[in-house]
Formats: sequence, structure tokens, C-alpha cells
Amino acid sequence: MQEIQQTESTTTIETILAQRKEKADKMRQLGVDPYPARVKIDNKIAQVRTKFEYLQKEESASEQVTIAGRMMSRRDMGKASFIDIEDGTGKIQVYVRSDQVGADSFKIFKEISDLSDFVCVAGSLFRTRTGELSLKADKFEIICKAFRPLPEKWHGLKDTETRYRQRYLDLIANSDVKEVFKKRSMIISAIRSKLEELGFMEVETPILQSLAGGANARPFTTHHNALGIDLFMRIAPELFLKRLVVGGMEKVFEIGRNFRNEGIDRNHNPEFTMMELYQAYADYNDMMDLTELLIKTAAEKIGSPVNLNFRRAKLFDLIKEYTGLELLPYLETGKLFDQVKHLNLDLPKDASDQKILDQVFDEKVVHHLQEPTFVMDYPAIYSPLTKIKFEQPEIAERFELYINGMEICNAYSELNDPYLQKIRFQQQVEAKKKGDDEAQPYDEDFINALEQGLPPTGGLGIGIDRLVMILTQVESIREVIFFPAMKPIAEE
Repeated sequence: MQEIQQTESTTTIETILAQRKEKADKMRQLGVDPYPARVKIDNKIAQVRTKFEYLQKEESASEQVTIAGRMMSRRDMGKASFIDIEDGTGKIQVYVRSDQVGADSFKIFKEISDLSDFVCVAGSLFRTRTGELSLKADKFEIICKAFRPLPEKWHGLKDTETRYRQRYLDLIANSDVKEVFKKRSMIISAIRSKLEELGFMEVETPILQSLAGGANARPFTTHHNALGIDLFMRIAPELFLKRLVVGGMEKVFEIGRNFRNEGIDRNHNPEFTMMELYQAYADYNDMMDLTELLIKTAAEKIGSPVNLNFRRAKLFDLIKEYTGLELLPYLETGKLFDQVKHLNLDLPKDASDQKILDQVFDEKVVHHLQEPTFVMDYPAIYSPLTKIKFEQPEIAERFELYINGMEICNAYSELNDPYLQKIRFQQQVEAKKKGDDEAQPYDEDFINALEQGLPPTGGLGIGIDRLVMILTQVESIREVIFFPAMKPIAEE
């Protein structure tokens, strides 16, 4: 018996393409369309496996089924062959015999079909003497002639560059990759369903915006020819969603793409998916409760084994715990750098206090935050859209959630004082003039909306890609984005 996994590995791709094109042409000459517009099947492979699981060794079923999928392997034995075909639900062995499918069909099978072709097979189920559930083919046809062979050693494609650039090969070759993306879909579905159950309405806000607001980030710029104006790819939907709450839509959420012109690493991709929501008559404590509920719901949906015992801790308490420093009194005094210089941080002497504080937290605290931790109460001066604590105005009612040393979400009690929001926007404008290209612009219409009245509101943004990373236990954001950003090969 000859087993064929990849017979063309020593042949150049140009030769393979030519050979397979000739085979497609030969099918046409035989009056067979190598690319039919439609094929009728009555079962997916997973359904077949479940339905006929009862069959014992060497037992056959009389019922006929029709399935389709990609041919992944083939073992020839003269006038009979075993092949494995795979669809989106699973894989099954098929037994193809000349006297069963007919001489013409078997000739096409033997001489024209190749690994990676899509085929349609009709027949009855039986279990072999070794216990393998198999389909005995009564009908065999090629429904898509593949010109390119399966990836080299398709059962274990490992080269990460190839996997990310040609995700279709990755999905063919690595079933565990396909499983991660199925879980991604389930996570999003679970979050959406839970929010709808809680009375939230899903909405859509502009991706092309005249002002890049709602977060501190560098935007991508584009140009609208008809209007003759520059526009920005949105960095966050926040300011539009809060306008909807002003308009009386008290529970809204959006799941969609944001775009930030930033670096690429294991935690960052310039195009990413966020779930952002706003709830009237709620604050950041309610958002912490809701975050726990949403993440636990998603984890349960996919059976994630990740530890989800959440704790809450204040930002400056964590900094003191891991550095021994009490930093809050030194913010914006000109003395913060002197307080932290012994920590040997990679900082220029003219670094802003916000940059210094971020660096202390990132280098000395974050890696300790392995269990889910709500880091609460950030400096108000660095949180331009956040409500301050009435009794402690230097602190904002804001939290970020960290799991496995990675930020998963950002949330706060929304600033709804239009006068204070004006001041915050003006501070951001001044910061941009001083060289902070991530500072937010002044949004006059948003101020008008706040002057119309925004009720007490809690807001929450969860990074979907990072959440999927955590719940599926993968190490890079590129493993959970179908087509991550990559430098073109010609420029590498």
C-alpha cells in the first residue's frame, strides 16, 4: 500500500501549477466542470460522525449520505484507495473502489485528483476492522481543482512568518489555530448576548472622524476627496457613544475596529477590536462588576481554564507595595524624577510626570499582576475624560484591568461636567503644542452635548484581541487576529 502525504515536495511550484492546470483542462475535455457553481450535500462531517457513532467493527449502515471537503491524504491500493477529507467541522476516511464508483469516476480520481482538491462523496458508512468510521463511496467528484499543493508537511506548518502572511495555509495545516479562531467568535458572541440580555443596545458609530478623540493615541490620517478634508481613522468610539447617552439611549455598546498608529509587538496591532459600552446611572464600581460578569461569561462559553479570581487595588498602593515609594504627593511638583531616579528607569531627564509614572508602573508593577487585578484610581490630571473623586479631586474614578501582566480593559465614571471638560480639553491642546502627538483635540460639539446634559454614566472598553489571548492561553496577539499587520516582503 502506498501512502501519499505530499508527493510533490521535490517538484518546483511552477511545474506543479502547470501539471494541475493540465488536469483541470483534461476534466473539461471529458465534459466535467472542475469548478461547478454549486454542490448539494446533506451532512457535515461532524454530523456524520455523531449520527453513525453506534456502528460496531465491520458493521455497515444502509443509509446514504453526501459530504464534501478538502482531500488531505491518500493511500492507494491498486483499484481501491483510502482518502481523508476534511470540512469545517472535522475529518473522515473515505474508501474509494473502482467497481463501486464506476470506471470513469475512478479514472478521474486516480489520474486527476490531487491532495488539496475539494471533492464531493456520496455513499454509506461502515466501520473498519480496526474501528475507523469510514464512508464507502458510491459517487466521487472533484468540485474544486486546487492548483497549489498542501503546505509542506501540512500536518505541522510551523514557520510563523508563513502562518501569519498566508493564514489560509495556517488554517489548513493547524487545527489548533482554527480552534482558537472558533473560540474567538464564541467569546464575542457570548459578550454580545450577555449585554443584550442586560438591556444594552448594539450601535454603530463613525470609523472616519474629523477629530481623533476618545483616547490618547496617534491616529492614522486619510483624505476625503469629495469634501476636500482630512479625516482620521477612529482611535476610539467613546465620544460618539456618550453623545447617544445624552440623547437618551441609556445602555449602548459597540464591537468594532479601532486604529492606532503605534508600534507592533506581542500585545499590539495597529488595527484591533474593541468592545466599548456606556451605561447611564452607573459608575466605575458598576463597570468593575460588569467586567467580571462579561469575562466570566466568555470564559465559561469556551471552557477556558484561566484563573478568574478578581481583586481590586489602588494604583498608588501598588506602586508603594513594589517600590516603597509614595509618589502621589510629587506629581506635577517638578520633583517626581528625583524620587524615582534610583530605580534606574530608561527615562530622559525631561520626561513628563505622566511618562515617569507610566514607566514606574510598567517596569516595577505590571509583571506582578498575573491574577486578574482591577488597578483603580488614576491621577485625574492624566485622565481627561474621567470624573474626579468629589472628596479627593486629584484622583479620577478610573480603573484598568490587568491579567497575566497585560492590560485588558480601561473604564471609568464619565466626566459629565462641561466646564471641567473644557478645561481638560484645553490642557490636552496645550500638551499637543508642546509635542505630545497623542494628546486629544478640542471637541466643541462634544462640549455642546455635555451642556445638554449627560446623566451619571459608567463607561467600559475591553480589548477583544487581548481577552481572546488570555482566555485561549496564546502568547501573541497575532495568534488571535486572522490577518495581523505585517511589513510587505519586498521591504523587509
